[in-house]
Amino acid sequence: MEPRVEGLGAGGPKRRWAAILIYMSERDRTRTQCLQLLALSFVTLFLELMIIRWVPAGVRLVAYYANLMLISSFLGIGLGALLQNRGTRLFSLFPYLLAIDLAVLVIARQLTLPTFGAEHRYYAVDPDILNLSVLVAIFALNVLLFVPLGERIGALFDSLPRLRAYAWDIAGSLLGTLAFGVFSFLFFAPIFGFALVAGIYLGLAEKHMRWPSALAFGVCLVLVGMSSLPGAIWSPYHYVTVQDIQSQAPVVIDEVPREVREGPDPPAFSVSVNRDYYQLLQTMDPTRYSPGSPARQHANRTLANASVLYRLLGSPDRVLVVGAGGGKDVEAALLNGAGRVDAVEIDPVLVELSRRLSASGVYYDPRVHVVNDDARAFFSRAEPVYDAVVFGHLDSQALFSSMNNIRLDGFVYTVESFRAAFRLVREGGVLALGFQAPRQWLQDKLVAMMAEATGHEPIVYEHAGTLAILVPRGELERVPETYGTLKRVSWVPPASDTTPLATDDWPFLYLSERSIPNDYLVVIVTLLALSSIALFVGMGPLRLGAEQVHFAALGAGFLLLQTKSITDCSLYFGATWLVTTLVVAGILVMVFAANLVAMRIASVRLSFYIPLLCVLFVLWWVPNDLVLEWPVWGRLAWVLVVVPLPVFFAGLIFSTTFRDASAASPSFGANLLGSAVGGFAEYGGMAMGYQGLGLVVIAVYLLSFVVVARTGLRGQWVS
Repeated sequence: MEPRVEGLGAGGPKRRWAAILIYMSERDRTRTQCLQLLALSFVTLFLELMIIRWVPAGVRLVAYYANLMLISSFLGIGLGALLQNRGTRLFSLFPYLLAIDLAVLVIARQLTLPTFGAEHRYYAVDPDILNLSVLVAIFALNVLLFVPLGERIGALFDSLPRLRAYAWDIAGSLLGTLAFGVFSFLFFAPIFGFALVAGIYLGLAEKHMRWPSALAFGVCLVLVGMSSLPGAIWSPYHYVTVQDIQSQAPVVIDEVPREVREGPDPPAFSVSVNRDYYQLLQTMDPTRYSPGSPARQHANRTLANASVLYRLLGSPDRVLVVGAGGGKDVEAALLNGAGRVDAVEIDPVLVELSRRLSASGVYYDPRVHVVNDDARAFFSRAEPVYDAVVFGHLDSQALFSSMNNIRLDGFVYTVESFRAAFRLVREGGVLALGFQAPRQWLQDKLVAMMAEATGHEPIVYEHAGTLAILVPRGELERVPETYGTLKRVSWVPPASDTTPLATDDWPFLYLSERSIPNDYLVVIVTLLALSSIALFVGMGPLRLGAEQVHFAALGAGFLLLQTKSITDCSLYFGATWLVTTLVVAGILVMVFAANLVAMRIASVRLSFYIPLLCVLFVLWWVPNDLVLEWPVWGRLAWVLVVVPLPVFFAGLIFSTTFRDASAASPSFGANLLGSAVGGFAEYGGMAMGYQGLGLVVIAVYLLSFVVVARTGLRGQWVS
């Protein structure tokens, strides 16, 4: 609502002009504050997503904790909004906190990722005091980094009409999400992202602080530049670097001659993602190497191991390879006479690197058809025309979203995924899976999942942790006992179900049991303790009551709802960066729409909870398996109509109660702190599965309903 100018018709011309000037000045001040809130919300969301993307890639210690980076960001913004009432002015500290944060991250990149026995992580070590302490310090510094931004946002919320402020806040967050999506699509470069953040901050800072802040940001950009290796590429999913195997020197892709695919004894290149080895780019065709050379012997062994499938199958007419990556499994199919190979790979950069650097040249072969997509999404629309369906060595080393703990290949390695893949194998064909599984429980789990999915006893080969699991559709004439370095091993189903199978409801292949690993618990408990102390010290005389409990419950419910929406939509349409970005953007659009509707409603109504809880119950009750069986238009309708509905009604409840809250910044801060608690609660999915987490969402919104019902509907809060 715009300010009104009272009494323009009385008091003479001077008074009327004075009133007009005051009105115009007030209007200009309000417009300026709205634009400042838009810019702050944009930069906060953009920085949050960029840190979540950059830190796990550059600091191996944080590889599987991207969601804790999100949670600590929420904690910082929430604490800042609550501190706003204490009269602090922390906004000027932001550049220096960012410089300190980046300096610690650059130092910490040398530390190795810890792991406890319950979860398998590649290139991890046993946890010790040092790596756990640094891990906690990284998250604590991230909390501090966002406190000044939260404080400034809280101050703007207090000085503007509530729902108008919230609308500008959501608009800024939506723009930040879309901008980061474009940034990722254009192959994310962190130094440009931090430069954008610096530019917006300097535009918002007071004049006397701009030069010192600019110097601090200069230090930040130097630190970011130091963290990147020559020739590094940021794909939508990974931080990718390449080394020449012979010289061990970093490779700048544009400087490699295309003749690498021609001639004898071609070079080989090592690809690393997030600073750890991932795959080799080389040919396994022995005829490309000099007779008797070590390279030729290695090629013979590699080809033999990759061809055990074709010893059973013969020359296939059509092969599907998911997780095609550098093209090793694709080349094996071609060298064994495949007529056509459909190569599915989610990361376009890995395919392009193979085109440029691999001597095999498989992605130039007319028999190969590349599909840049998620494997599960491809399974849902493919036809059963394949002689062989091959799961390449995906071995994910990253999470597919900052909103949950599922790895990029989480929905690829589930019983339902194997079942969908087996349906694509025609009679006489073979389903094959290759995997690097150094732990016995992980080997047993994969074999049991294949047996459960297909209803057949798998044929298993193993050597030094390299696993090949084959399931034929039909009878085989002969099964070799050895091939290459692989030896056939007998598999006996375990007597007890000590290691649960990964399913779409519990997509945790790398967990040996339904539990939250201890290192997550250490970090979560420590962050909760630090946040509680900061809250106790910072809040001072302001007491948290029923009003803040309500907004905290809405925050926790919203984050869990957002997590479930991303998880479900990624299962239905693929765990790609585009799906995640569109889901988050769609959720923010629904919240914005709910806020617009709330502006036209006098007060909150308990009836808003009825459709919210009903739709939440439907989403919990309808199994994912059923939705996956629907045609594309049915799944699309479900995702566009049903999945976003709870977000709309929850947003309507938030906006109508937020307008009537006793104070804006404490309520907004409590909402963000509740989001952080919801983020911690999301780890419960590791123990109970995502179906059980749906019940937690319902319980959280029931808590909000009880608080509103007991304390009144028009802002008459009891604290």
